[in-house]
Amino acid sequence: MSDKRQDYISWDEYFMGVAMLSAMRSKDPHTQVGACIVSQDNKILSMGYNGFPIGCSDEEFPWAREGEGIDNKYFYTTHSELNAILNYRGGSLEGAKLYVTLFPCNECCKAIIQAGIRTVVYDCDKYGATPSVCASKRMMDAAGIRYYRYQRTGREIALAL
Repeated sequence: MSDKRQDYISWDEYFMGVAMLSAMRSKDPHTQVGACIVSQDNKILSMGYNGFPIGCSDEEFPWAREGEGIDNKYFYTTHSELNAILNYRGGSLEGAKLYVTLFPCNECCKAIIQAGIRTVVYDCDKYGATPSVCASKRMMDAAGIRYYRYQRTGREIALAL
């Protein structure tokens, strides 16, 4: 009989935890989203969070949801999923799994499909009824991408920093 510890976290808890921690890097005052891309053998390949592209100062560009002309965040922010894909420097993401704290929009979904990611695990689907997310699900279904909601365990995981 093994004396192995029995209360260790699952792979889903681990990788969604990394995505949630990544979301905490976002400076967006309204929505913080994180993503973690994992290989088929459970190795972290890349991470990302929603924010501005490199070189675009988060002090100079707008964080507002609404504004005159081009003065709102939607023209400038890069979503966590796309950031994670673009941050990867190791070659192909074919067959990878994406953990993300918010269901991907249609634009990120296109990148997910093109990158070869085969599974999406999401925590929240609060925009599930919007045309963007409906289009994402339609594309994922057509492309044969498996997606499922992360099942929270209720386990509290705390970091003492």
